[in-house]
Amino acid sequence: MNLLENKIALITGASRGIGRATALMLAKEGADVIFTDFREDDNSKSLEAEITAMGRRCRFFAADASNTEVTMGIADAVQKEFGRLDILINNAGITRDNLLLRMSEADWDLVMNCNLKSVFNYCKAFTPIMLKQRSGSIINISSIVGINGNAGQCNYSSTKAGIIGFTRSLAKEVGSRSIRVNAIAPGFIETPMTQQLGEAALNEWLKAIPMRRPGQADDIARTVVYLASELSTYITGQVLRCDGGLSL
Repeated sequence: MNLLENKIALITGASRGIGRATALMLAKEGADVIFTDFREDDNSKSLEAEITAMGRRCRFFAADASNTEVTMGIADAVQKEFGRLDILINNAGITRDNLLLRMSEADWDLVMNCNLKSVFNYCKAFTPIMLKQRSGSIINISSIVGINGNAGQCNYSSTKAGIIGFTRSLAKEVGSRSIRVNAIAPGFIETPMTQQLGEAALNEWLKAIPMRRPGQADDIARTVVYLASELSTYITGQVLRCDGGLSL
């Protein structure tokens, strides 16, 4: 039997990269999948088609995850169409890297809203559904730079550190209702976002990884499935590093 048979999962920012791999892995393990991204495009259409071809229900919402009103509307639609939500993965995120002295206020606010406010929005909107069910797994995608920091990423690392604090606090609030809240801190993962780095930067990252290879999006997706499934029913408030040893 699949690990997530008959479960309903929602993942934000899922048209590409880690989000896409996770959505496909959830479907392979038996879940019906709801996913969001900023706009509908060929990536979102093809993902919806792939999941549907597996025999799973799939619903896409084109939405700005930082928009509270839109998020509440999605929660209402999910409640009406699916009747419940078992798994929530907050994955939406962007980078606008620069040294602090060169960082604009606009780039600070944009990253803060997309990466951190989106987690607040979706947890605020969907936690009531899980409270009524007395069950659920919330998984927030953080980063090792939220633990260790990284030059040129004051905005990004602040949001990822904020996600860790948010995760631990919410876990304490909802644990008595059998809702688990955990975070994953990926290391250097090969995605369209990291492909923008040059070869020299990539080689520097690889030198720092004990396993001497970058992670793949499926590495994170498998970790999500573990935290979403019955394999981790007594784990909450934790930050699971999936980084090939980079943070050692």
